[in-house]
Amino acid sequence: MHNIPAVSPAERHPDPAWRGRVTWTLLLLVVLWPMAVVSEFHPALLFDGASLAATGQFLAAFAPPAHSPDFLAMLLRETWQTVAIATAGLTLALLGAIPATLVVTERLSISRLGTGRMAPLPAAVRQLVRWLLVLLRSVPELVWALLFVRIIGLGPTAGVLAIALTYCGMLGKVYAEILESSEHHASDTLLANGGSRLAALLYGALPESAAELVSYTVYRWECAIRGSVVMGFVGAGGLGQRMDESMKMLAGGEVASMLLVFVLLVAAADLVSKQLRRRLG
Repeated sequence: MHNIPAVSPAERHPDPAWRGRVTWTLLLLVVLWPMAVVSEFHPALLFDGASLAATGQFLAAFAPPAHSPDFLAMLLRETWQTVAIATAGLTLALLGAIPATLVVTERLSISRLGTGRMAPLPAAVRQLVRWLLVLLRSVPELVWALLFVRIIGLGPTAGVLAIALTYCGMLGKVYAEILESSEHHASDTLLANGGSRLAALLYGALPESAAELVSYTVYRWECAIRGSVVMGFVGAGGLGQRMDESMKMLAGGEVASMLLVFVLLVAAADLVSKQLRRRLG
C-alpha cells in the first residue's frame, strides 16, 4: 500500500484565509444590523403592492417627455444657469482655497528651514486655518444653501455661496495633502535661497503636483454641477428648482426631460474631466 501524504487543513480548503473572511463578515453584519433597525430601513416596502402601483403611475407620467419650444428654451436657460452656479461657486472656492493652502502646507513654511520645525506663531496660525477649513467642509453645501436662502432669499446667489464655502474647505485640505506628499526638493531650495512662499509654490511644488491638482479640481467641478441641481430643490436656482416645481405640479413629462438633460450634463462634465486628465498624463 502506498502511503498517503498528510494534508494540512489549509491545503484542503481552496482559500486558507476563509476563517478570517467569515469572521469579519459576521462581525460586519452584527454591526450593520442595529444600524438598519435604528434607521428604520425596510426594503420590503419597495415591493409592497401599493408602492409598486404608485411607482408604475409615477413612471407612466414620464412618457412622453415634454418637448414644446417654450419648455425647451426654458430648459436650456436653466441648464446654463446650473453650470454657471457650479463654475462661479468653484471659482470663489479657489480664491479662498489657494491662500489657505499656502498657509496650511508645512513644506512651504519659511520658519521651518534649518530646524525642520515651524515657529510657534506660524504653527498656531496654520492650525487656526486648518480648523477653519474643517468648519467649512463639515457643513454640507445643501445646509449652507438653506441658510443663504433664509438670509438673501431664493435664487442662484445662495447656491453659488454654498458651493464656495463647502468646496473651499475641501479644496484647501486636499491641495495641502497633495503638496505635502509630493517631492519637495525644489521648493526647499527656493525657500532656502530667499524665495517667497508663492514662488516656492509656483515654481517648486506646483510643477510636481500639477496633474493631480487639476484632476481633483475638475472632479470637484463635476460634483459642484450635481450639487447645484440638488440645491435647486431648496430654492437655490438652476435646474433643480425647476424640477422641484414640475414635480409639485405632477408634470411627469417635464421631469423626464429635465432628468435626461441632467444625465447628459453629468456625462458631458465627466467627458471633459477625462479629456483633461488624459492630456495631463
